[in-house]
Amino acid sequence: MAKILVLGGTRFFGKRLVNRLLAKGDAVTILTRGHHQDSFGGAVARLTVDRKDPECLKQAVGSQDFDIVYDNICYTPEEAGQAADIFAGRIGQYVLTSTLSVYDFADHPVREEEFDPYRYPVMTNESRDYSYKEGKRQAEAVLFGRHNLNVTAVRLPIVLGPDDYTRRLLFHIEHAAQGEAIGLPDPDAQISFVHAEEAAEFLEWAGQVQLEGPVNACSSGTISVREMMNLIQQEIGSAAPLQSSAAPDHMSPFGIPGDWTMDHGKAAAAGFKFWDLHDWMPKLIAELSADLKVR
Repeated sequence: MAKILVLGGTRFFGKRLVNRLLAKGDAVTILTRGHHQDSFGGAVARLTVDRKDPECLKQAVGSQDFDIVYDNICYTPEEAGQAADIFAGRIGQYVLTSTLSVYDFADHPVREEEFDPYRYPVMTNESRDYSYKEGKRQAEAVLFGRHNLNVTAVRLPIVLGPDDYTRRLLFHIEHAAQGEAIGLPDPDAQISFVHAEEAAEFLEWAGQVQLEGPVNACSSGTISVREMMNLIQQEIGSAAPLQSSAAPDHMSPFGIPGDWTMDHGKAAAAGFKFWDLHDWMPKLIAELSADLKVR
């Protein structure tokens, strides 16, 4: 039985990760601000703290040691540095949830070495005003610069699932149901995705195998918004016109200027079996469409 701390574990794939760890018999502690209720009952220990406050975070963790720390809510180099100060030398593995966004756009599936956090300069910002991309780059650079901390940075693409509170896929289904046009720059750009349950499965696995360094994790296969909209039309019988521009409320959350895909060969070679995007995407569309019809 492993002793595990999950920073942020009450929503979406974080919730699924906690459930998987509990099912395995691990002793799980979740650390959150307490803004969202969870369904774990007495199965988990809880630390309620704002992780942006380093002193409160340090006091909350106290003298506890953990086998694995999963950090789903680290967005800046300051937060990464504070976590490293607290956990260095006290844990077996630190698993950071990172992102495909650390890479620049490319006309090929990006590989881990195309963003090297070991050589990336750390530049803190007094205002702590970072873009999502730069914040994650800086967080990786800080963590991989610590020699007494074993770190895995799991770089995920867009995560989808039936309970995605951002409603990104549902946005497209609702527009198709209403026949409303969707704006996006390139409807044929290929995109990598990962299912929320698959992301949780991968995070669990990454902690177990202690795969160090950055690692990409995405479903097998890619899809464009145009192809996605065709699947939606097949499911609900109506379509949304695609156009290059629209009012802000009608711009696709998947609207990117070109291909946005990643190579997961490193993780696959280490033994992880990824899901097939073209298997789960139609099923997820059907599930969300059925929920929409009920409402």
